Amino acid sequence: MHSHVLAGIDDGPRSTEGSLELLRAAAAAGITTLMATPHVSSRYRNDTATIAAAAGELERARGEREAGVEVRVGAEVAVTRVAELEPEELAGLCLGDGPWLLVEPPFSGMLGGIDATIAGLHRLGHRVLLAHPERCPAFHRDPALLESLIDAGVLASLTSGSLVGRFGSQARRLALGLLDAGLAHNVASDAHDAVHRPPSIAAELAETGRAGLEDWLTREVPAAILGGGEIPRRPASATPPPSSRRPSWLRRRG
Repeated sequence: MHSHVLAGIDDGPRSTEGSLELLRAAAAAGITTLMATPHVSSRYRNDTATIAAAAGELERARGEREAGVEVRVGAEVAVTRVAELEPEELAGLCLGDGPWLLVEPPFSGMLGGIDATIAGLHRLGHRVLLAHPERCPAFHRDPALLESLIDAGVLASLTSGSLVGRFGSQARRLALGLLDAGLAHNVASDAHDAVHRPPSIAAELAETGRAGLEDWLTREVPAAILGGGEIPRRPASATPPPSSRRPSWLRRRG
């Protein structure tokens, strides 16, 4: 649901060959569908046209070795860019055939107005899949804000590497806490290349003992998002008891 596989338009592969190597790594990891979600941000000012051109170049370069992984196109839209984009452009950046946008919170301690921005997207008919909230310092400081966004209909997409500490102990703690509290809905690789940030998900879930959620997190929920269908309920067998769903560190302190 989250990867940077398109070459030359953000911090993903610099060359088409790098994109093909990432696709081969995805196939080896058992991934059958890879969402290309290039940044749409102040640094990487991509739009539907630049993304479509890069996707077309990758499609033309693919051979039989890479044919086993379907590449679908969306974007990772920085929350700070949302207000600058026309409604038609936002619609063209959605994931798959549904109303879902992958929205990136800032890597800073300030999140002023994120709730209003997301409410505005909802009024336009969009739904929000929040990219790697566990890596956002503002949510570390105020996890109750994240909880309130989720309660308002936002879905949380964790980065697989966060589960095993690749983005630090704070990100790991929040990621596992959200997952165990039933406040995470997808785990994605956020792959940028085949080696340093590879397209791996199942191995990280298994390493943390959460492999029982793999189907729901990586197949059922993504399929509903891409198809614009109803988000399936988390399997009852994998749902923690009610007393553990809102751990004390997720509650706003007075």
